[in-house]
Amino acid sequence: MPNAKVLSEKKRIVEELSEKLKRQSGVLVDYKGITVNEDTEMRVKLREANVDYTVVKNTLMRFAVKNVGFEGLEPILTGTTSLAVCGDDPIAPARILKEYADKLTNRFEIKAGFLDGRVLSAGEVNALAGIPALPVLQAQLLGTMLAPITSLAVVLKAIAEKDGASANESDDAAEQPAIKEPAPAETAAQEPAAKEPAPAETTAKEPAAKEPAQAETAAQESAAE
Repeated sequence: MPNAKVLSEKKRIVEELSEKLKRQSGVLVDYKGITVNEDTEMRVKLREANVDYTVVKNTLMRFAVKNVGFEGLEPILTGTTSLAVCGDDPIAPARILKEYADKLTNRFEIKAGFLDGRVLSAGEVNALAGIPALPVLQAQLLGTMLAPITSLAVVLKAIAEKDGASANESDDAAEQPAIKEPAPAETAAQEPAAKEPAPAETTAKEPAAKEPAQAETAAQESAAE
């Protein structure tokens, strides 16, 4: 029978595991085939993402999952088990561990997980891993929110530039002297009129055809007799 010190230590571990299971998200994996170098590399990456990674004993983990109502995890608590949890980025544990599960086929496998108090299957964890990291999601959301504002700014800028160009064209047109075209009456007055002889003048200048008067003819005939 274990002594009080051992029981106290196991109780402390169960309480710590229970607190970890209350985090926002977590993933349980089977690490049986991972090498020391691969494990070290993975732990560095998990630590950089603020993910807590711990190898756990299945017997103690069973007490912890019962404490938080995650009885759905009990069937996977066989073989080797490690737990990765994170309270900042809910996607980080799934994303990083799936990367190694894909790379270390049959040597490192995702068993199950949990998110916001709900137990996830291995398939759901893999689907969760496909979601971009939190900073990427935040950037995408910000981009979506700013897109209408950016479009409006572009339209307003184009309108302002167009109005400015129109105003410049109007100013240039006002500065240029207007070209006067002569009115029809003025044009007619400036051109010399074509002179046509008046009918009366033409008749006066032409020499009249002379016909002997009847009186003169009669006088000449009387003298001859």
